[in-house]
Amino acid sequence: MFDFIEKIKYGEGLRIKFGGYVLSFERNKCEKDFSEILKKWYKKRTGKNLNLDNPKTFNEKIQWLKIYDNTPVKAKLADKYLVRDWVKNKIGDEYLIPLLGVWDKFDEIDFNKLPEQFVLKANHGSHWNIIVKDKSKFNIKKSKKIFDKWMKRNYAFKAGLEMQYNDIKPKIIAEKYMEDSHGELNDYKILCFNGKPKFVWVDCGRYSNEHTKNIYDLNWNLQPFTMTYPISKQDIPKPLHLDKMIELAEKLCHDFAFVRVDFYNVDGKIYFGEMTFTSMSGVDKFSPEKYDLELGEMLKLPKKEV
Repeated sequence: MFDFIEKIKYGEGLRIKFGGYVLSFERNKCEKDFSEILKKWYKKRTGKNLNLDNPKTFNEKIQWLKIYDNTPVKAKLADKYLVRDWVKNKIGDEYLIPLLGVWDKFDEIDFNKLPEQFVLKANHGSHWNIIVKDKSKFNIKKSKKIFDKWMKRNYAFKAGLEMQYNDIKPKIIAEKYMEDSHGELNDYKILCFNGKPKFVWVDCGRYSNEHTKNIYDLNWNLQPFTMTYPISKQDIPKPLHLDKMIELAEKLCHDFAFVRVDFYNVDGKIYFGEMTFTSMSGVDKFSPEKYDLELGEMLKLPKKEV
């Protein structure tokens, strides 16, 4: 939905297509120029002016982090393949979803060697995955077209300069298909500020017109604000081993000003999902709006890296 920013190969520099304009930059000047593009993008998405010199709100600080805290480790951890080794070293491989294969191109995949159920993911973006519940009904030709398109795209320029994706080498991975005893797969997104977990959000109906998002504190008290999506009308029970998920999130988040650490909980068994450094690309809609500022006050920015 944010397809008006994209990367185009251009020698040692970049050409950015933005709002009908094509702008060119030398590589060593990109960060300065990106701040101006980001301000225009933010204005278009939110209707608000972006203050990068003195950011106050949560959304403003996410934009600041995109440009001024884009460390190499973030690229590694945003990579859905490379992050596995890091998670293994930090908390153990028992929290990793079993890996079934990794390839550079879709044509390299031997589907005869994959089980009847699996999940295919592009490692260099968000929501670029295909869930296969029945391989006999899997449309390989259609899926190839989708993955071939994804493999050519740089996700950093898809949704508002999420620069941690910029240097990821595209790959396709297959993971074990997971679901709980109810035939569902619930994930719990833990928002971490300056090395400390603070909130847990839970999505319901994520791929429907009735998408809801409940936000809880660490004691599973529902919070009085929403972020883009309304609160669910159904009661969401506290997940099994919530304290363990929070403990694991703290081990993974402790070097970052902000990161969202996602876990799946399959009947009490915890699996790592992903690390997200620019949640919702920093344009979540807070209601009441004052919570954008309140969460912003919780996020202490590091020194500039550029």
